[in-house]
Amino acid sequence: MCLCLFKECSKKTKTDDQENASVDVPSPAQENGEASKFHKLADAKIFLSDCLACDSCVSAEEGIQVSQQNAKDFFQVLNLNKKCDTSEHKVLAVSLCPQSLPYFAAKFSLSVTDASRRLCGFLKSLGVHYVFDTTIAADFSILESQKEFVRRFRQHNEEEPALPMLTSACPGWVRYAERVLGHPVTPHLCTAKSPQQIMGSLVKDYFARRQNLSPDKIFHVIVAPCYDKKLEALQEDVLTASRGSRGTDCVLTSGEVAQMMEQSDVSVREAALDTLFGDVKEEELRRHDGAGSDGYLAHIFRHAAKELFNEDVGEVTYRALRNKDFQEVTLEKSGEVLLRFAAAYGFRNIQNVVLKLKKGKFPYHFVEVLACAGGCLNGRGQAQTADGRTDKALLQKMKGIYADIPVQLPEASTHVQELYQEWLDGTDSPRVQEALHTAYQGPGQPADSRDIKW
Repeated sequence: MCLCLFKECSKKTKTDDQENASVDVPSPAQENGEASKFHKLADAKIFLSDCLACDSCVSAEEGIQVSQQNAKDFFQVLNLNKKCDTSEHKVLAVSLCPQSLPYFAAKFSLSVTDASRRLCGFLKSLGVHYVFDTTIAADFSILESQKEFVRRFRQHNEEEPALPMLTSACPGWVRYAERVLGHPVTPHLCTAKSPQQIMGSLVKDYFARRQNLSPDKIFHVIVAPCYDKKLEALQEDVLTASRGSRGTDCVLTSGEVAQMMEQSDVSVREAALDTLFGDVKEEELRRHDGAGSDGYLAHIFRHAAKELFNEDVGEVTYRALRNKDFQEVTLEKSGEVLLRFAAAYGFRNIQNVVLKLKKGKFPYHFVEVLACAGGCLNGRGQAQTADGRTDKALLQKMKGIYADIPVQLPEASTHVQELYQEWLDGTDSPRVQEALHTAYQGPGQPADSRDIKW
């Protein structure tokens, strides 16, 4: 799980009575959109036990904005659409993270395909217009990360070290690196944007233009397994930023949406996921090659082995070192280690990585870093018991469901290749840098070590 380890946090945004927090949920009988009936739903909050964000990470203004990212905000837009003139309507688009779908499948005892269709049908019954899968955004993020690693490997030298490269897909880890660790960690962060950030650009820029919509006419919601993505949504620098539109307007956790489904009396007809391209054919659900995440390590490892050493790697073999959440992968030839990669999940493993990096005794070329122990499936926004602990039985079912989803290499996606040309003017154009890469903030002020709760 994600851990916030410092003395102050946006925990102060937590309501005193979370269990009794309520959100307006319209009854299907409310044709005019007036909320006269309520379901009880917990507001979205970030807790000390939920994330890596600390007082060095979250400003007072951000704390307020995060507290507004909940089901109440979502239903407010739905209700306004029912009340206001059609010229003022918002187009509601919801994007589902692939690690959220196994949670819905396990929780409601469905196949992952049936779960996606029921979830899509539920959202559309509420008034959502489009429901997308963010896998295509992860394709872009992984492909750009692959290219960046190869470039860094070739440019690396002792005077100006470009390695190790640390992944940038986990918002809890990235914010901690930026706001708390600063230099010398941030230069090692991969500049490729996260799947959520890229999905924001795809929806608010590419899809908006295809639909002849202004970006500010779209209200874009992400359904995600963790709370840190609520923080990430606050600082998304998408292509449309100059027009005053944020890539993601609201993030709901899988648990929040599941609670909405359980407590709603809306009649639901199953529906297929939409695509950004207007295809009527339902595409098969797919995932990337990670046990509980998008599998940046496996994809970048294979690409680097082929690109740098002309070695074809089939199945990637992981070797657990300190614990099951710190694993190593190596490429060896004639007794020489050519590539040494690692996966570090959870704060204790992250802390060990940082300490070794600062001491200059770091043997790895690449590290996949995730704040949640066990990966994204174990995000604190899903698979939790009533007392806030991980539901281990449900999580085990989720892992099996996720493992059964077919794996497809990002390079194999024809839609991605078409988008590089149609949307970004090629694979190496200035628009690629603008849409798919980011820059990180300068060194932050490290928290006093006395504030760290080990």
